[in-house]
Amino acid sequence: MSFEPDNKSFQAKLGMSILEASRKARVHIRTRCDGKAACLMCKVIVPDQSGLAPLNTNERLKLGGLQDQGYRLACQAKVTGDVTVTIPEDPLKAAIRKQLEAQREDD
Repeated sequence: MSFEPDNKSFQAKLGMSILEASRKARVHIRTRCDGKAACLMCKVIVPDQSGLAPLNTNERLKLGGLQDQGYRLACQAKVTGDVTVTIPEDPLKAAIRKQLEAQREDD
């Protein structure tokens, strides 16, 4: 499997969650609930989900339709084959980055 934008590859064991694999690969995915699908912070984007097990009921309910846009919960999505995972930018970091860019343009 591979993680973007880190451009990092990792050989995940079948049945391992994306979150587990990311930790072993030393790729940071935000979470507060330690993989219990409670915080919803571990949303990742997986355009081609053929290398993942189907969504379980809990994940489907928590995502509330975001799965149609390629989102999965890293703590719930199980690896079944080769897959590329995109980790979205942290919303707080994105807001700070945009503000800094705007300040640079003003200078």
